[in-house]
Amino acid sequence: MSKAQEITSQIWEMANKLRSNMDASEYRNYILGFMFYRYLSEHQAERMVQNDLIQVEEGQSINDAYIEQAGGDDLNDYLEELADSLGYAIAPQYTWQTIVDKVNNNSIAPSDFQDMLDDFNHNVDLNTHAKQDFHGVFADMNLGNSRLGQTTAARAKALTEIVNLVDEVEYKDDDGHDILGDIYEYLIAQFAGNSGKKAGEFYTPHQVSEVLAKLVAIGLDSDEDKPSVYDFACGSGSLLLTVQEQIKDRRLFYYGQELNTTTYNLARMNLMMHDVSYMNMDLRNADTLESDWPDGVDAQGIDHPRNFDMVVANPPYSARWDNNDNKMKDARFKDYGGLAPKTKADYAFLLHGLYHLSNRGTMAIVLPHGVLFRGAKEEKIRRALLGKNQIDAVIGLPAGLFYSTGIPTVVMVLKKNKTNKDVLFIDASSNFEKGKNQNILRDGDINKIIDTYKERKDVDKYAHVATIDEINENDFNLNIPRYVDTFEPEPEIDLGELTKNIKENNKKIEENKKELLSMMKELTSSDEKIQNDLNDFINMLNDEVNHNG
Repeated sequence: MSKAQEITSQIWEMANKLRSNMDASEYRNYILGFMFYRYLSEHQAERMVQNDLIQVEEGQSINDAYIEQAGGDDLNDYLEELADSLGYAIAPQYTWQTIVDKVNNNSIAPSDFQDMLDDFNHNVDLNTHAKQDFHGVFADMNLGNSRLGQTTAARAKALTEIVNLVDEVEYKDDDGHDILGDIYEYLIAQFAGNSGKKAGEFYTPHQVSEVLAKLVAIGLDSDEDKPSVYDFACGSGSLLLTVQEQIKDRRLFYYGQELNTTTYNLARMNLMMHDVSYMNMDLRNADTLESDWPDGVDAQGIDHPRNFDMVVANPPYSARWDNNDNKMKDARFKDYGGLAPKTKADYAFLLHGLYHLSNRGTMAIVLPHGVLFRGAKEEKIRRALLGKNQIDAVIGLPAGLFYSTGIPTVVMVLKKNKTNKDVLFIDASSNFEKGKNQNILRDGDINKIIDTYKERKDVDKYAHVATIDEINENDFNLNIPRYVDTFEPEPEIDLGELTKNIKENNKKIEENKKELLSMMKELTSSDEKIQNDLNDFINMLNDEVNHNG
């Protein structure tokens, strides 16, 4: 267990004690919100020293120097410079350290927490370029929530306990590396594990994210020094961050969209906690299918789609969407023979992502198995994708990998200009470790998928490279068992050995019956009914022994 995981376990245990009757998914907003505020405040302190914005005397804390030097008429100058540099600014009286000092001195007022967040939101307006990235990021921290306490004093006490919990976090590992972002990520996973089906709204298990990230990173142009990645159903942003893990030598530009506002806020915090600058990210809270983004159609009706080197997504499975006929004019869908069904938006999501994929890019998307074989409009779209030679691989994953559903899923890999004319099928459904609540892809399982994708050749009972003629013969049905035969023949039965075993077993059964009969005959009871029942049982057993003996 890593240092970050160890600390996360401690925080989780303490948080469960503190949250009383509050639902874990609701308490999450306070824990993660305060952690993010602490991160921003301490990041600001480091930047002030690095940029010589304040002078810290020997023996003086950074916070004390900030309070001393940024007072009076100079305060606005400090805040504007900080906002220009960081995208946000925290005034001296609301830094994390000032709040913690007030808590420790018992001088914190119930109104201080709300004033802290209000002042932060006010200062966000100082940098118009960063306003969208920080505006409302703490909106889910409802400080007046009665489940924190019935009175103002009770709510302040609950918030004080959370501040103490967050402040106790040691966010450096044994080598002095900052692990606060990792702790934040582990906590998101913990909250997801306790949210049941709701977890699907915001979290993709890391092993699945790793598969997608590795797949899209394989074909990334090595000359691209500013690669971009897009997740149009980005949840908490974990999948976007996993892509960066695969491209360590270059800094990514992140684009994401999320319909759920609370989850959108989690994503913004998650990315920034992993040192992603507001200038390197563009996240939006909106409905991906209802209106195209990024960029899309301008006021004059001219489409300006933005394309990305990598597109990854784990959208909601078989979601409902508005597939009115006007959508057939939408540039994202119009060239694929039809619209995805109203009750199954899977192909609508796929086509949106594909539309924003660059000509040299790779897209990997998790979808339910149904997209491989369902008929009607989905068959038309599937045929169009194959006709355009845009489906590169179909990878079957094991069932039970997700918090939100136990159904088996597939990863579809797509490219716009691939040179090969075939489709690689991988059946990885049997390669996993069974977990208590969720099944787990092990490192070996992930590596096997990636190695097979790279080598692109048949592997007995695991992978098959199918020609378009072969797919045509299957009526464009992409169901994996049609291409990868995983049938294992039953072992031959030795009838002689089987007969011998049956005889031995029957002999043992009769011996046990005789032994049981002998023991039962020694039993007696003073209760007339019990004795009668016992006699009946002995007679029955005696008849069986005599009959078979």
